[in-house]
Amino acid sequence: MQETFKEISPLLLTDNFISLIGTDWMLVTAGTATDFNTMTASWGSIGFMWNKPVATIVVRPQRHTYSFLEKQDSFSLSFFTEAFKPMLQYCGSNSGKKVDKIKETGLEPLYTESGVVYFKQARLVLECKKLYVDDFKKDCFVDKSLLNKYVDDDFHRVYIAEIVKCLTR
Repeated sequence: MQETFKEISPLLLTDNFISLIGTDWMLVTAGTATDFNTMTASWGSIGFMWNKPVATIVVRPQRHTYSFLEKQDSFSLSFFTEAFKPMLQYCGSNSGKKVDKIKETGLEPLYTESGVVYFKQARLVLECKKLYVDDFKKDCFVDKSLLNKYVDDDFHRVYIAEIVKCLTR
């Protein structure tokens, strides 16, 4: 039997988010209970800004999840144990436009009181409410070598969001 989630203050998190995001990856999920999408992400950060705990994610407009992020004020970040790495690989290499990621991976959606989608299999979930949105701009790159990561100026959109709920096991 899987233990249930408990809510804790984001200030009590002790995880190494550099490895959680960059190496272990996370699922970014946005939408409603009846229409949502999730994608694997390995770019982002967790920190403190405007006297709030915040999460920053970046998503290219070509990603299916992008349209869901644009329509909603909130989204979730779900973190998993190593056993779920194949599921994260699947969600990162298959578009929700073409496949049913939930059916194919066996992910079980749950919902916060405010309707934000997250997954039963996660070990840590951050419910996030958008505070600031902007696009990367070519002229703002100080390190111009980073521009070789982009084709046809397909720059990411940056979302900075307050962490309004932290669920852990």
